[in-house]
Amino acid sequence: MCGIAGIIHFNNKPVLTEQLKQMTDVIAHRGPDGEGYWVNAKSNVGFGHRRLSIIDLSSNGKQPMHYANNRYTVTFNGEIYNYIELREQLISKGYLFHSNSDTEVLLALYDLKKEKCLADLDGMFAFAIWDEKEQELFCARDRFGEKPFYYSYEKGQYFYFASEMKELWAIGISKQNDSDVLNNFLKTEKVVYSTDTTKTFYKNVKQLDSSHYLIIKKNADVKIERYYDLDNIQINRNISLSEAVEKFTQLFTESVRLRLRSDVAVGSSLSGGLDSSSIVMMMDKLKGEATQQKTFSARFKSFDKDEGVHIHKVVDACKNVVCYEVWPKQEELQKILPELIFHQEEPFASSSVFAQWKVMELAKQNGTVVLLDGQGADEYLAGYLPLYGLYLKQLFFTDKGKYNHEQSIYLKLRGSLGCTLEEDETIRMKIGRLKKKIFKQAMPYNNESLTRELKKQMLSIGLKELLRYADRNSMAHSREVRLPFLSHKLIDFVFSLPDEFKLFEGWTKYILRLSMNDLLPKDIAWRVDKIGYVTPQNNWMENNYWKNQIEEGKNKFSELTSTKNGKMESWNYIMLNNFFYR
Repeated sequence: MCGIAGIIHFNNKPVLTEQLKQMTDVIAHRGPDGEGYWVNAKSNVGFGHRRLSIIDLSSNGKQPMHYANNRYTVTFNGEIYNYIELREQLISKGYLFHSNSDTEVLLALYDLKKEKCLADLDGMFAFAIWDEKEQELFCARDRFGEKPFYYSYEKGQYFYFASEMKELWAIGISKQNDSDVLNNFLKTEKVVYSTDTTKTFYKNVKQLDSSHYLIIKKNADVKIERYYDLDNIQINRNISLSEAVEKFTQLFTESVRLRLRSDVAVGSSLSGGLDSSSIVMMMDKLKGEATQQKTFSARFKSFDKDEGVHIHKVVDACKNVVCYEVWPKQEELQKILPELIFHQEEPFASSSVFAQWKVMELAKQNGTVVLLDGQGADEYLAGYLPLYGLYLKQLFFTDKGKYNHEQSIYLKLRGSLGCTLEEDETIRMKIGRLKKKIFKQAMPYNNESLTRELKKQMLSIGLKELLRYADRNSMAHSREVRLPFLSHKLIDFVFSLPDEFKLFEGWTKYILRLSMNDLLPKDIAWRVDKIGYVTPQNNWMENNYWKNQIEEGKNKFSELTSTKNGKMESWNYIMLNNFFYR
């Protein structure tokens, strides 16, 4: 895990090492173990790098790295988890290696396959490769956006890229608000601009979107292409539930196994929920009794949503786990809010980001460099309860018998939906629905409604902001976060399954629960009360410090309202004050 930087000039202006150092100096937190710079012979291209040593800790793994008699140069941030298998395949084709790093494997694979190499990579990554022979830049970002890639481009002048926006600001790119993204935040309270997810809150800074690569050829035109999506996956209606559980367990186990590859200590975050508990106990199973695993958790005193009881159930069920806990307080949030803002660079949705910050700080204090974490499962396994509501609406229009069955059992298991869809539907709406059915017109919901929303959560909104928070919080403390649920093989498989393998009789993430049933304590595998990673934010905001900030924001921006609920949330006034108007 590292930080990258790069400059290309198209106007005969030389690239200076001092510029690259300016960029990487402001992200020293991403790579405290080393720094490197390279400028080509023509002085029109330069790369910078900050290193956090994870695989091949020797100097052989330093970057920027060269390959094929210096034809290729790379600056790379991330991990290729299947690099050992790829290396063996490349050796069989005659490729030679001088290091044990995944970076060199990436270079050789690119030499062999060019942009098609991306399909072979199981990992998280953002990288740039310069081909001196072709005078061509190739950049790519991983499938789901675990690693960041920002850039600023002016045709005929320059192309700058970076792991964090502050690198671009360090060399003179203006920090000017993008009114479209800011207004969208004010109206929807969303920090991701879903209309164009390449936009940031700053006008002159864009991001290479997840699942995309970028090429700049000699004529300085930028070509951007998508290399991965979820649209062509066919639903397998012949697979049995037991077969699906077996395959899911195999893929999940393999994902965790690959993400344990490291030359430094690997631990895990633990919230007490199904996702992180599955990872912790799978790691414990794979590591065995001889290898200790450290877990790191945030706790909250006198808070009804504190997860301590569930955390300890998981730890007690493991063979060799030591649990470390931190107790975030609102006074600390006051103190470190400027640091959070410096590292996050854009608004964040709640104080949960602060709790995650404290978990990463705790891992650093206890010598664990790599943490496995449970993010991503909710987005494609339909872990959020509103997705169950969407599924019931889908059934209401497509399979009334199944709808009645699912709704009845859901209500017994979870209580109330608020109201049934029959109560929601007016006489006029019912007549309209019947007309559409008679004339074979499109219904508001169909058999693909849930799947479309899950794809949107994975590739357009939802997951993107969570991954940004995790990257910034972990790298602020020079920690690496790995996410087993974001194995693309696992995700592709889940999207090939019928909806009822994800949502069934009131249970969210049904196939995960079945797969982990024999590994986890039963009351963890079949919890119904987990609602997400939350802090006592409402209680904290009663403190006079936050009340004053909120009032200040309201006085400044009294004309601003959110279309979501008719008024701006208190937290968003704090974000406005601290990010854009101070």
